[in-house]
Amino acid sequence: MSSKQKKWQVLPNIKKEIISEYPEYFPLVLQLLYNRGITEKEKIKNFLEGGYEKNSHDPFLFQDMKQAVDLTIDHIKKGNKITIYGDYDADGVTSSAILVELLRLFKADVEVYIPHRVKEGYGVNRQAVDLIAKNDTKLIITVDTGIRSKKEIAYAKELGIDVIVTDHHVPPNELSEYPECLIINTAIIADKYPDNFLSGAGVAFKFAKALIDSSKLSEEDKQNLSYRLLDLVAIGTVADCVRLTGENRILVKKGLEVLSNVKRIGLSSLYEIAKINNNNKIDTWNIGFQIAPRLNAAGRLDHANTAYQLLITKDSDEAKKLAQELNNSNQERQQITDKIFLEVEEQINIKDDNILIGVYDLENNKSKKETAWNEGVVGLVAGKIANKYFRPSLVITKTENGYKGSGRSIPCFNLIQAVEQCGSFLDKYGGHPQACGFSFSEKNLNNFIDKIKNIAKKEITQDMMKPIVKIDAILNFEEINEDLYEKISALAPYGQGNERSVFLSENIRIFDITTMGMDGQHIKFKLKNDKSGFINAISFNGAEKWKDFAINDNINIVYNLDLNVFNGRSEVQLKVIDIKKYEA
Repeated sequence: MSSKQKKWQVLPNIKKEIISEYPEYFPLVLQLLYNRGITEKEKIKNFLEGGYEKNSHDPFLFQDMKQAVDLTIDHIKKGNKITIYGDYDADGVTSSAILVELLRLFKADVEVYIPHRVKEGYGVNRQAVDLIAKNDTKLIITVDTGIRSKKEIAYAKELGIDVIVTDHHVPPNELSEYPECLIINTAIIADKYPDNFLSGAGVAFKFAKALIDSSKLSEEDKQNLSYRLLDLVAIGTVADCVRLTGENRILVKKGLEVLSNVKRIGLSSLYEIAKINNNNKIDTWNIGFQIAPRLNAAGRLDHANTAYQLLITKDSDEAKKLAQELNNSNQERQQITDKIFLEVEEQINIKDDNILIGVYDLENNKSKKETAWNEGVVGLVAGKIANKYFRPSLVITKTENGYKGSGRSIPCFNLIQAVEQCGSFLDKYGGHPQACGFSFSEKNLNNFIDKIKNIAKKEITQDMMKPIVKIDAILNFEEINEDLYEKISALAPYGQGNERSVFLSENIRIFDITTMGMDGQHIKFKLKNDKSGFINAISFNGAEKWKDFAINDNINIVYNLDLNVFNGRSEVQLKVIDIKKYEA
């Protein structure tokens, strides 16, 4: 997207009486909270100062939690085998590790089953239930999956297996379609739990916390045991891109402390191979761009067991070997994603379609590739298409039994609702307003595409397809320093629903331009105004995008504030979001 296509929208200024009412808080911080709808004193205090102990909800507020805990304890006492049935993404893998680690500490006979993405697909499947039954499992606990697996769970119960579903995905519209078992799902609005947006790892942790609270451990041991699981909760929560507000933010904030003092051998090896500087505090960027992609790569290209094993291993040699495998898989995943992205770009119709759809089909595919697109990465490709063209995107690949697809959306279009309206053409589907997965038989390909295109045409207007850059505040360039950066960092950790603050500075002069990277793909501007010192602005992969700007140009620049730490020295820098020529 060029800067001409983006609309800048500066959010309204905070009311002066709010600043006067709370003199103990920095005015700009109050402005940033005001932009997030946080204006009451108690909410401001909780957001800025609230800790895990006071702001984490009681797990027994889930309607079925007490029964689920009692059932699990009963199976542990009887020495029955318990199987954790997880999902193959980073959220599912961390969820699995949370419960396996805890149950093993409680001397449970526990195993894990994570399905193969391509061979088995999402959700509980009948063949997996048969395998689990053969190992004499008496209790299945699902994590990050199961809410739409009514038939498969009924089959497990027919085989004499108890089932507990822990999940966070949107449940079916009708109660009659829910699995007939104990359910702990934060997305069930009718449930009593106060926060409806936990990740799969968050829900698994609340179940783990309920088991811990029900144990005979001392209060100190209970607290320490809960804390040691929060590194996995933070990874799963950030990786799954759920809202980083409410309890999610509290869990991630505490989890980042655990990650910054890493004790898990597998994560230490991953830090090393991903070049994560453990001398600095780990933040959500490290999870989102360094840790989670490597964990996800296992399930995308082969089997998620590699990622799971890395998280639970106690052997340093194994940890190094697994970390290297994940790193190699991630590099391969990047190459595959880039190739498919180019092939999808050849197909999409930017001129006419409100939803962009790429379909692999050997007969019609322009590339004439002999193998179908890897279904493990089609969601990533859909995300790249949606980001580039600011429209919802679906990428669909051919399988042995028909087609599988994945979608990503833009903020104003609820993709899972649209997919649900096409349910009569689908075999399976699930997801969130901004992301979904689905499968269908070959005969329904055109019907599905026609219907979802019509839905998008009716519901998405031209204005909705114009990206808006929402600006939190206009900053004078001379105000920018490390002290300001530290003050606004009180809003961290950042993520969905609590994004990094966006600032605008106007009439800034470019004094120097440097390209960086092996191919000169990155660009750094040296900037100042009449009253400020020099400040660097970085745009990764932005050299081509900003090639028309020159030294001595005066610009308006939109950015995030960042801190560059190198060789023990630190300086504030800007991360470029958008640039326009200044017009007096």
